[in-house]
Parts: sequence; structure tokens; C-alpha cells
Amino acid sequence: MQEKLMRVPYGAEKEFFRYSLFLVFCNRITTSMVSALVLLSSKKSTDPVAPIQKYCVVSFSNILTTTCQYEALKYVSFPVQTLAKCAKMIPVMIWGTIIMKKKYGGKDYFFAVIVTMGCSLFILYPASMDVSPLNKGRESTVWGVSLMLGYLGFDGFTSTFQDKLFKGYEMEIHNQIFYTTMCSCVISLSGLILQNHLLPAVDFMVRHPDCFYDVLILSTVATASQFFISYTIRTFGALTFATIMTTRQLVSILLSCVWFVHPLSWMQWVGAAIVFGALYTKTFSRNKSQKAAVASSSSQGSVPNAANS
Repeated sequence: MQEKLMRVPYGAEKEFFRYSLFLVFCNRITTSMVSALVLLSSKKSTDPVAPIQKYCVVSFSNILTTTCQYEALKYVSFPVQTLAKCAKMIPVMIWGTIIMKKKYGGKDYFFAVIVTMGCSLFILYPASMDVSPLNKGRESTVWGVSLMLGYLGFDGFTSTFQDKLFKGYEMEIHNQIFYTTMCSCVISLSGLILQNHLLPAVDFMVRHPDCFYDVLILSTVATASQFFISYTIRTFGALTFATIMTTRQLVSILLSCVWFVHPLSWMQWVGAAIVFGALYTKTFSRNKSQKAAVASSSSQGSVPNAANS
């Protein structure tokens, strides 16, 4: 849906929708309304747990992240963008070191470098004959890569600062979503007014009702995705979520290649195999080490019991 909105022209005049910040605003206001309804229906406290300015920091960084993501689709294909997102490991590690004072092992750096190399192959060696009509006159690797670098940097900061926010305050998920998205609504609406893009975006959707339905679907899916992410991490843990997201990215790339006719060069297939192979290897090796640690602690805990008996 993101690719359709940003790369497929609407109407007989073949107009492109160019208001990516408006999409951010629609996504966030939908999410904030749903989270408010959840808080009210569950009779949970709607008071902010953290200082408002900290919600605003997350919101502003998240807006920049999403805007770069949508803008990049004007210059690179969805498969390129989706695989490039896998390279967020290095920015997250950098921000984690700066903000959270975390220390990472050699294995973490090794997998981060391997994934980044695979992403680089995918971006730098596109198919020579892309028959997709969406690419004609629109591809620009320099602008696309620049926007994706911005996306990776801002996204790494957002997730790291959110992690710090959750650990620093006893924060309920829906409360955090509500205040973060409300701040995002105010910031994105202010940006639309200052850029004089609010009325043109509304006018575009009035002239092209199919665009309105696409925005509505995207906002609904984005809201559901936000709650799914929070629920999955809280219920099953980050490891299960990472595996699900990696699989989703692979399926998204394959669907986009089929639906929008994006052929992949053999170097892109190699790059994709490197990326997903490294991600799955890291995920399952971490799972194996965690199970071994749990088994070790259990066996150590059972020794005194045996002695006492």
C-alpha cells in the first residue's frame, strides 16, 4: 500500500501523491484515537507517566523516520527499501552505545556487518531491465539511499529512546502509544500547515477518492501494526517478534516483485540470501544460547535439592 500511494499515479492526469507528511498525520491520528478508546474502555489511567517532552522527542524522531521512509519510495523500489531496513542493526548499536551505554559482543558486530554488506549488494546491483512502469523516470539511487540512511539513523534513535523510556518509567503500552501518537499529530499537523500542504493533500483526495480509500487502509493497517508490535514483544518477547518481522520482510519483497513487476538481478538474490540467512542465523543462535542458559541455571538449582534429599 505504501508503494502504491507513493509510486502509482492517480486519475486520468496521472498525478502522483506527494504529501508524505500527510500520511504520517493520518496514521498517527488514527492510532491515537484507537489507543484513547482502549484506555477509556479499560478504565485505565490516561495521565502521562513520563514528562511530555520525552514523548515529544520520540514523536519527532518517529515522524522524521516515517517521512524518510515514504519519501524514499519516490526514488527506490519497495524491495530495495524493505531490505535496506534490515541494515538498522548498526545504527541501533551506535545509539545503544551512546544513549543506553550498552556494550555489544564481537558476534553482534559480525552479524551487523554481514547484513549491511548484503543490503549494499541489493541496493547497488539492481536488475538492468526493470519492466515496472513505476520506475520510469523516478529511480534515483543517490536520493533514495540518502533518505534510507536518514530513515535508519532516526529509526535507530527512536527505538533506543523508547527502550530507555520503558525502562526508566513504569509505563503501560497503550499509555505510551497514546501520548507518543498525540505528540506526533500536533507536530505533523504543524508541519503540514507551515509547508502549506494540508489543503492540497485534502484536495487531492477529494479529486481522487481511490486515494482516500488507500490512505484509510494504510492508516488502519499502520494502527493494527502498532498494537501488534507492542502485544507481540510483551507477550512472546523480542526474539519471536524479530523472527516474525524478518519473515514479513521476505514475503513483502516477493509480493512486491510479483505485483509491481520488479525483477531481481542475481546479485540482488545473493544480497537477499546473505541478509535473511544472517538474520535467521543470529535469531536461532541467540535462541539456542538462551535455552542453554536456562537449562544450566535449572540444573544448578536442582543440585542443592538432590543433596538435601
